[in-house]
Amino acid sequence: MNSDTSFERHYRLSDLASMWRIGRETVRKLVSDEPGVMRVRLGRKKSHVTYSVPQSVAERIHRRLTS
Repeated sequence: MNSDTSFERHYRLSDLASMWRIGRETVRKLVSDEPGVMRVRLGRKKSHVTYSVPQSVAERIHRRLTS
């Protein structure tokens, strides 16, 4: 697996949820501890986390779910 995912397409949770036809919260649980997923935390008191999932990581998760 190529460890540099900088120039890959990245997906948001809502993109993966609509492609895989599952709920956004389910996708969040699937990707939250996955290696290679970028987590951007915004805010101090009430944090908001944005997930950015590289295409190779999304494919790895999907393969694991369908096998």
